[in-house]
Amino acid sequence: MPDFASLIAGRWWAVLLRGIVTIFFGVVAFAWPGETAATLVLLFGYYALADGFVSLISGIGGRRHGEDGWLLALEGMIGIWAGVVTLRAPEITAVTLVFFISIWAMATGFLRIAAARRLRQEISGELWLVLSGVLSVLFAVMLMLRPDVGPIGLVWVIAGYALVLGFFEIMLGVELRGVNTAW
Repeated sequence: MPDFASLIAGRWWAVLLRGIVTIFFGVVAFAWPGETAATLVLLFGYYALADGFVSLISGIGGRRHGEDGWLLALEGMIGIWAGVVTLRAPEITAVTLVFFISIWAMATGFLRIAAARRLRQEISGELWLVLSGVLSVLFAVMLMLRPDVGPIGLVWVIAGYALVLGFFEIMLGVELRGVNTAW
């Protein structure tokens, strides 16, 4: 199996974990739609940190075995950056939060599409990665076009995005588990 494919398939559990954490974030966001913007800021900050650490660890972990994990590591660094910036300034306004979320979603979306493109000829299952990347880019564009959606609307949009993204990541993790056991 080529290096990048073995890195991704060998870390199927991390992809699955990201999906579970993402769905948990979506459920929590749906459960607290009337909470303040500060709660949304904290939820996003912790989610971005957790997602970023899982991606970074997966990307760096592959380097010990000579695998190419720079896309995962870069996605992880962007997630950690977004989480730290958000948690260091929880008093930021909703518009600023929308800005951070849209930058994070756009960057990770393009990185996922690039990763899927690299995996295309190596293993099956890249469709879920492409779908998660396209969803992230579309989500970012939607936030940029409508930053004034309102606090409750913003929570619902983010929660819906998280639920769909989490489903895509779980499906990718399951597909990668099958690929990993085939080798």
